Amino acid sequence: MDTNIELKRYDLLIDGKHVAPGSGEYSVDINPATEEPIALVAQGSVADVDTAVRAARAALKVWNALRAAERGRILARFTDLLRTHQEELATLESLDGGKPIAAVQRQDLPAAIDTLAYYAGWCDKITGQVVPVRPDALTYTIREPVGVVAAIVPWNFPLMIGMWKIAPALACGCTMIVKPAEITPLTALRVGELALEAGVPPGVLNIVTGKGRVVGDALVAHPGVDKVTFTGSPSVGRGILQGAAGNFKRVTLELGGKSANVIFADANLDNAVRAAASGIFFNTGQVCSAGSRILAHRAVYDEVVERLAARAKSIKVGDPAARETSMGPVVSAAQLKTVLDYVEVGKGEGATLVTGGARLGQRGFFVEPTVFANVEHEMRISQEEIFGPVASVIRFEDEEDAIRIANGTLYSLAAGVWSADIGRVHRVAHALKAGTVWINTYGYTDVRLPWGGAGDSGFGREHGDVAIENFTEPKAVWLSIDQ
Repeated sequence: MDTNIELKRYDLLIDGKHVAPGSGEYSVDINPATEEPIALVAQGSVADVDTAVRAARAALKVWNALRAAERGRILARFTDLLRTHQEELATLESLDGGKPIAAVQRQDLPAAIDTLAYYAGWCDKITGQVVPVRPDALTYTIREPVGVVAAIVPWNFPLMIGMWKIAPALACGCTMIVKPAEITPLTALRVGELALEAGVPPGVLNIVTGKGRVVGDALVAHPGVDKVTFTGSPSVGRGILQGAAGNFKRVTLELGGKSANVIFADANLDNAVRAAASGIFFNTGQVCSAGSRILAHRAVYDEVVERLAARAKSIKVGDPAARETSMGPVVSAAQLKTVLDYVEVGKGEGATLVTGGARLGQRGFFVEPTVFANVEHEMRISQEEIFGPVASVIRFEDEEDAIRIANGTLYSLAAGVWSADIGRVHRVAHALKAGTVWINTYGYTDVRLPWGGAGDSGFGREHGDVAIENFTEPKAVWLSIDQ
């Protein structure tokens, strides 16, 4: 690493101003495709978190003094600014996370823009209802903002998942402190600036970068934070639940996955294998709903393995800035080690390494698309989330066996089922433990549909009208009219 290179310095964004961290410390942000430094990013402290929380609490009155329709117009301008700055945001997201820029422009950015546009339209449609309890009283409900929200965002989809949290919270009248992942902070900081440019009042959206065990822990423990929304690992999610108990914060957790993609013998194998490959190799497998367990009926098992391996070998892995690249590096050296360690675990457990399994080159955190065959349900590579481009292909005998295997993990985020039998796909979809089930397709999401899981996949749902409930509190009003 060339320590003499002059890097751009990114400060915290608190109360509408760029603020140097109280610690005076900055971390070096690394491009995972080159291992070269790209920026210096502020390391927020406990004191910085306190400043941001105080700013957010003061801004609650300002944000809610505006008419709901005006908040909607501000968020609409915010949406327009995301569109105007698409190229800049896509470049930052690709550079920071090693994501192929074509994929960011195809999925991440449109999804972020759509999310903000959708919730901008919700601002003046958050209503209560009259509940006629008795004739001598007017009784009704209203929904009020939950208050100050801490949003802790992961590194795999910083822009998209960040907006999943920002858009509904602001639409509901909440104010926020967003803590992006330490290794992918750049788009969050730029989004915070664009919010100010759109007219979001200072203090409504604050961005505090830094370490999870400092900034994240301080946000979870702070008595001035009313709600925590977190996307990340189950182990961190458990810690957040414990930390939030101090003032009984409301918590939403979207955690891990070990999703099953079930292919029956009568499935269209061209479509099924194409989608299965995308389901595990998209974003280098760093997707909570990645179809990392591919369950294939014994009659088509060998063909599924052969076709999947061929697709894995054909994937263009390389420079994220090149438009022909379909898979970039994993996000960090630590994640590369995790993936390669799991490859060794799989081989040690007796699974057959059909293709891949090695690091690509010596510069950047690239790993080959990997396919394991002859995977047994109980193996660690079948049970534990790898978060990398590693597919485990598991044989099943019949419908009952497929459901048993698919449901046999601690996770329940998503699943897929492939068959030409309309009765079968409905039976299996209802039997699968998953927050989302795709039938004869895989991987699509939309902000209008609920998203989330149970067990080690967390609890609560994001998206749609469910998110309005996440960021509001219902209040009952009882007015006596019998004077």
